[in-house]
Amino acid sequence: MPYNSTRALELLRLGTQNPAATFHDGQEDSIRHVVDGRGRLLVVQKTGWGKSSVYFIAAKLLREQGQGPAILISPLLSLMRNQIEAAKRMGVRAFTIHSGNTEEWEAVELAIKQDTVDILLISPERLGNERFRTGVLAPAAQRISLLVVDEAHCISDWGHDFRPHYRFITNIVRKLPKNLRLLATTATANNRVMDDLGKVLGPDLEVSRGDLSRPSLLLQTIQMPSQAERLAWLAQHIPTVPGSGIIYTLTVRDSELVSKWLRVQGVDAKAYSGESDPKDRVELENALLRNEVKVLVATTALGMGFDKPDLAFVIHFQMPGSVVHYYQQVGRAGRNLAAAHGVLLSGEEETEIGDYFIESAFPSPADVETILNALEAEDDGLTVNELMDQVNVSKGRIDKALLLMSLESPAPIAKEGTKWKLTVAELSASFWERAERLTELRRGEQKQMQEYVQLEEGHMGFLIKALDGDPSSYLSPNSNRCRRRWTKYW
Repeated sequence: MPYNSTRALELLRLGTQNPAATFHDGQEDSIRHVVDGRGRLLVVQKTGWGKSSVYFIAAKLLREQGQGPAILISPLLSLMRNQIEAAKRMGVRAFTIHSGNTEEWEAVELAIKQDTVDILLISPERLGNERFRTGVLAPAAQRISLLVVDEAHCISDWGHDFRPHYRFITNIVRKLPKNLRLLATTATANNRVMDDLGKVLGPDLEVSRGDLSRPSLLLQTIQMPSQAERLAWLAQHIPTVPGSGIIYTLTVRDSELVSKWLRVQGVDAKAYSGESDPKDRVELENALLRNEVKVLVATTALGMGFDKPDLAFVIHFQMPGSVVHYYQQVGRAGRNLAAAHGVLLSGEEETEIGDYFIESAFPSPADVETILNALEAEDDGLTVNELMDQVNVSKGRIDKALLLMSLESPAPIAKEGTKWKLTVAELSASFWERAERLTELRRGEQKQMQEYVQLEEGHMGFLIKALDGDPSSYLSPNSNRCRRRWTKYW
């Protein structure tokens, strides 16, 4: 059955609730590519472009042709509520299986067996669950019409946001039939990451890459070493800027500190982090979406996937660790506004915090040796709690070491029930080579952000060039224009 352009546009308008909506450049071409089965496709487009519309419309069109369900792998299920609502308006039957909805698993599994699911959304961690692989994925495997890998940069350990569980995708892709439709999407893949994705997702991977420029974003950097200076600046300026926004902090402690300070100053501010109760996080996101709160003071827990088209400003209380992190976070603002503000306040503590994140990204050789020695002494294996009793290593460091070692191929450890045991394999030297390589990469990214902080103009051009985009798409006079317009509010 040929691609139906009229139906695709109808679905877009239903999803956006805009009867006059039209496709963005490249959006319909991507949908057509997938539906017509023209080969594997990587879509690299800026935040707010509408990548979710591509896979939801494609899934719906394929189902209307009588084909099987789609599978979407995403690390953002908890932040995809508004996208799923848009899919439902299109008539797409979207279901999710993740750690936060265990009470729904049985009903979802039954719906899959009855073929009443159009698209199933799962986290990459679910691919490591034996019950899911054998009880859900395997029975439906022959009927799957499309595999979608959202936030595909997470596959690459070169990327800013590598997720170890995405390694499961690598193994699955290798076993896929050549003709199975595969769509990968991301907003933040530089050339190095794209080369890596080509190796993982297939040599014939086609790429649709758009313009990274965000002309609506008015960018500025201000160096204020002390937190007291930055807190005073926020108290002075936040009440004067129209609309609502996000303030990003590097730590949970600072998200609570800044939000409490702003409330004392009469600003309706709430803290948001990975330590917030999941139900509270939903309420906070909805409050921001409805402009019922002036500002959320958030860690990176409020990152990829949060979509508020009229978000008026994004302010960073400290410098993020990489250009990609910054572009992605500041890109939350101004998706549907003529002008939105992005201010980076650079402080003296950010380097120390950044160094800690870089140095703790991988377990130390001492931690790994201690854990492996403890497991070697116990033929029956050890639980994490038992490991904690035997080694002088914190639970967080133990968990990280176990996870990263278990995802090696071959893995030197494996989990049986609740216990971890040694396998016959040894930890490869490549594990430490990769750790060293990525640590150096993160140091380079940190230095690049320090260069960005020093800029007086040309901020967007700098970001685009750092992301291997075309900086000529964003003319330098716009930077000067942004600079002048900032003074109106700040």
